[in-house]
Amino acid sequence: MCQVTIVPTFLFSIAYLIDLDVENASVGLRTEMISWIVIAGITYGVISLGLALIMSGYTPFYVSNNGGWIAVAGLSRRINDPELIDRARLNAYKTPHGAMSRLVYNKIKRDNFDIMTVHGGLQLLAIPLQVILIAVPLIIMEGVPESLIKSDSAFQLGIIGYLVALWAAIRIHPLISFRLIGFAYLLRNILGRFGRISWTMPLILYWVFARFFLALSLGWLGIDYEQWHEMQLEKIVIKTVVDEAVIPEKALLDSIVAISVLPMATFTTFSVLSGMKEMPEWMLGQEEKLKNMNINSLELSNEKKENSDDPFGFLNDD
Repeated sequence: MCQVTIVPTFLFSIAYLIDLDVENASVGLRTEMISWIVIAGITYGVISLGLALIMSGYTPFYVSNNGGWIAVAGLSRRINDPELIDRARLNAYKTPHGAMSRLVYNKIKRDNFDIMTVHGGLQLLAIPLQVILIAVPLIIMEGVPESLIKSDSAFQLGIIGYLVALWAAIRIHPLISFRLIGFAYLLRNILGRFGRISWTMPLILYWVFARFFLALSLGWLGIDYEQWHEMQLEKIVIKTVVDEAVIPEKALLDSIVAISVLPMATFTTFSVLSGMKEMPEWMLGQEEKLKNMNINSLELSNEKKENSDDPFGFLNDD
């Protein structure tokens, strides 16, 4: 919750709350921006949280073990139905959240990777996908010829393109992470040696760079984004809550960065939180089960061998 609400609120505050006057060497606070900063941070945080949970197919183990969301909500008469439970478990196993959680679980439990470094490495691997999420709606809104689409429908089409790109990105992320998690883990360790890096630092740094280069690229391409301002979600919300609130002119840039950065970061965080817990056997898959069985059988054979070499227990006696 801190990641999806406090982090964007903090970054919005840095961008708009501080009024720096270089000529007079003074620093002030733009208190009229507080309403927009708080509401925008919470709005995009809640949206990002919902998108990450829905798109990744997040399902707690409790829900799967009881037959899925419909059964848990009491909308199905098939209570404790084995077929329904097996189907719910299989669906949870196949989701991007399930795949990423298993990856984190294997690295932490089997390979003894540090959990915070794994989280930072996965955040680094998400950056190329976050760049794509920024580019897709802009390309659609500005790249589609006006002869093919109405001018007032470009924004809606860009949002649809963004949702499709987010759906694909969340499914691609586990595949990329499975192959590159070792490299990302090493890179995160190297970056950590140059100074203490918190778990939110990759997110904050990427947000700042994305915000800067987005404004630069829009200006360089000559894209007029003033027409999109009326579609800003937090503008609709804030006008409902605080009608007299001041909205900054470049708020749309922060909106684009927020919906591109936060959902992927939230998906990564939820996967790490799930992967650090003990997983049921049905979530690990057959390959992991065979590895655990081999380890257990090897330990059992070693114990039998020790007992056969020392039947009276003299060797273990202090």
